[in-house]
Amino acid sequence: MSLRPILFVDRDGTLIEEPADFQIDAYEKLRFVRGVIPALLKLRDAGYEFVIVSNQDGLGSDAFPRAAFDGPHALMRQVFESQGIVFRDELIDCSLPSDHSPNRKPGIGMLTAYLQDRSIDWARSAMVGDRPTDMEFAANLRIRGFQLATAQFGGEWDWAGIAHALADAPRQATVVRNTKETKIRVEVDLDRAAEPQVATGLAFFDHMLEQLGKHGGFALTIRAEGDLHIDEHHTVEDTALALGQALREALGDKRGIGRYGFTLPMDESLASAALDCSGRPYFVFTGAFRRERVGDLPTELVPHFFRSLCDAAGLNLHLQVRGENDHHQVEACFKAVARALRQAVRREGAELPSTKGVL
Repeated sequence: MSLRPILFVDRDGTLIEEPADFQIDAYEKLRFVRGVIPALLKLRDAGYEFVIVSNQDGLGSDAFPRAAFDGPHALMRQVFESQGIVFRDELIDCSLPSDHSPNRKPGIGMLTAYLQDRSIDWARSAMVGDRPTDMEFAANLRIRGFQLATAQFGGEWDWAGIAHALADAPRQATVVRNTKETKIRVEVDLDRAAEPQVATGLAFFDHMLEQLGKHGGFALTIRAEGDLHIDEHHTVEDTALALGQALREALGDKRGIGRYGFTLPMDESLASAALDCSGRPYFVFTGAFRRERVGDLPTELVPHFFRSLCDAAGLNLHLQVRGENDHHQVEACFKAVARALRQAVRREGAELPSTKGVL
C-alpha cells in the first residue's frame, strides 16, 4: 500500500488573506494569499492531498451568521477547483476560545479519523498556517509545521519556499538494523552523488557495495559489524536487507521515477539487470561461478545478496551473467544492478509510472 502525505492548511491568513476584523464575511473581503495556487499545484503533483483545518470563532451565531460565511467560502473553493486544487476535507471548528473545545486548534480533536488512517504518510505530512497555534497544532500531530511570514504573527516562510521544501525534498533514508548477529547502519540520498563510504569487514564485499553507490549515482554510506568469526552469511544478508529497506523508504511513493533498466559488459563477462521498482519483490538469477570465493566473499552469497535486497526494497530483478572470470562476473553483476538502479530511481517528472495508480 502506497502512503499519501497530507498538507493540513489553515484558511484565513494562509489560503486567503485575513482582514483587520478577522472575519471574511463578505465577497469584497476575499483575497488570495500570494503564491498559494502555484505552490499547491506543485504539491499536488508531488502527491500531496489537502485538508483545511480552521477555527471560525462563533460561526453560526448572530455575530457571525452562517450565510455570511458560506458565500465567500464557496467562491474560494470554486476558484481553487478551477485551477485543479481540490480539498480532501474541510475541518472547521466553530467554538469560541472560552469554550476550551478539544476540536479547536491547537487541539486535534477533529483529526480522530485521520489518526487511525494507515494510508497517510505522516513522515511527509505537514501543517501550514500563519499563527503560533498552527505550529502548536503541528507539534501535537508530530508533523512538520510551516508558519507563513506575516506582519502580525511573525513566521519566516512563503508559499514558494514551502512547496520547494516539501516537493523537492531530497529522497533520503537512514536505516539502523541491530540483531544478535549484526549491527548495520545504511544511509542513502537518491538525489545526491557522492563517493560511497562502505565498511563491512569484508574487503571485496565493500568494493562491490561501492559499485552500487558509484554507478547508481546516489550517495551511499554503509557501516556493518557482523559475526565474521562464524562466517560471512549474516553480514551479507543483513546488509542487503538494510540497504533494501533504505531504498524503499527513500523512494517514497515513487512519483516521477524511471522505474526500469541495464546491460553491462566487463571484459569477457556480460551482465544484464532487468529491474522494476514495482513494490512486488521477485528475483531470478541465471549464471554460474567456478570459484568458491572471490576475495573474502563467498560466490554463493552473490545471488543471495540480491534476493535479500529485492525482498526488502520491493524490487523485481532478473539478473543474468556469463563469463570466464568470476571476479569480472561478480563485479559485472553489481555494476549492472547499479546502472539499472540509476535509471530506475532517477526522477523524470511528477507522474506515477503505473496505470494502477500505485507502486
